[in-house]
Amino acid sequence: MEAYVRDQILAAVRHVPFHILASFCKKKSSPEAEQVRRRAGGFIKGVCHPEERFDELKGCGMEWVRYDIPFPFEADGSIRQSYVEFKKTLAGYVERGFRFLGVTPFPRDYIQFGVDPRKPENEARVREIAVFLINDLRGLIHAVQVTNEMGVPRFTLPLTMEEAARFIGIHLAAMYPHRGDILLGYNSAGPQADLHQKMKPWLQYCDYVGIDIYIGCFVSLGNWIQMYDLLLRYLWSFTGKPILLCEFGYISGGAPKTAEEKRAVLQRYGVNSEAEARADIKNFVERLNPDMKNQVKDNASGDWGDFLFQLDFCNHFYSEMPKGTVIRKYPHTPEGQADFYRDIFPRLAKLPFVVGAVVYCFSDSDKCYVCGQPDCPTETRWGLLTTGREKKPSYYAVRDALAEIK
Repeated sequence: MEAYVRDQILAAVRHVPFHILASFCKKKSSPEAEQVRRRAGGFIKGVCHPEERFDELKGCGMEWVRYDIPFPFEADGSIRQSYVEFKKTLAGYVERGFRFLGVTPFPRDYIQFGVDPRKPENEARVREIAVFLINDLRGLIHAVQVTNEMGVPRFTLPLTMEEAARFIGIHLAAMYPHRGDILLGYNSAGPQADLHQKMKPWLQYCDYVGIDIYIGCFVSLGNWIQMYDLLLRYLWSFTGKPILLCEFGYISGGAPKTAEEKRAVLQRYGVNSEAEARADIKNFVERLNPDMKNQVKDNASGDWGDFLFQLDFCNHFYSEMPKGTVIRKYPHTPEGQADFYRDIFPRLAKLPFVVGAVVYCFSDSDKCYVCGQPDCPTETRWGLLTTGREKKPSYYAVRDALAEIK
């Protein structure tokens, strides 16, 4: 994701004239954001995938939880049991006073169901499903994020960006008349000017626009904490809508690997160098674990060797944090992660157009959901709790920071 988000940041500069950005930098208030905050019960203090750790959530000061909503239907049109169980989980949160931000299903879920959103004849069915979701989840759901990070290949394909924006827009327009007190919006991976440009016809249906920011973790461009202010203000100036930080966080471990350590990784798969792997790349890929093999086959649009060794996936392959991928003054350690949260929350809360922030995520993971490796820092060390559910320094830092935000 690093190169993708870096390119988005550079492209964003071309889409907002400097005088418009400058005018928004001077603004000290946002009445629309104040209204959203009131509807949300205050600044949204949220976390992703907390796994029903109710006591720890309350102890940390969290008030919102964010989960993906399972696709509700089986192929025959009956309700999926996973969706039924999901609603029971939501009810448990609501009964304990939490609010819920739900991420609607991905385009691929619709395609698997037999409703390809790329085909005009299926738009009516997409609208019906959108209306079903917002009405069926009423009383359990307090905000909707329509799908997730369109533009990131593994979430978007096989849709184009144009098709993905329309997919989002159809949901927003269909849900809007039924929303009641439910907040509506969508998100992007970084500033992503191309998506937001294409979304302009549907911004009228948005209570907020979301953005996911992982400075110092995926992106080695502009590694200062002030980049959060810049990217958030940019998106506000671009869309004119209240901004919700739908995902953000900081990895608590990981470091660059030496040449010798990388060679040892390659030797696990029967080669001594990247050149040797490239010489027989198809057989090399077949020796990877199933998760990595599928990532290459499903997402490598060009040379498989480049995907593994030159693009962002090389961080997963080698299970490393590349040199320079860090926010200055915040090393990738448990203490550095805690310092990040201690400093970032006051900055976010002071921005009048920001309506909330959702931490990714509550607990460390046993293995990386992208590459399947337990030692890959990219998707395993985001949590405020360890895999053993022990509280990390960041848990207490978030607790103290949230207590100061009203």
